[in-house]
Amino acid sequence: MFQAMTHPIELTIVEPLPGAFVWQLLETDDAGAHPRVLRKAYDAAESYELALSAGQRALQSEIRHRAPAGRG
Repeated sequence: MFQAMTHPIELTIVEPLPGAFVWQLLETDDAGAHPRVLRKAYDAAESYELALSAGQRALQSEIRHRAPAGRG
């Protein structure tokens, strides 16, 4: 039987410098607090949309990686 993930993952986009957008995946702890960076971009993208697209691909990869065998 498939069991849902117990730790939510959130995709965020930050702009540490003007025009430099970085995606990051944050995972919460068992209580749903204290997010930690699970993965993040190595290089900044030049637009929010490019960072969002790359972050979505990383999130999908993480979901597939965590899916039980035969699922995803």
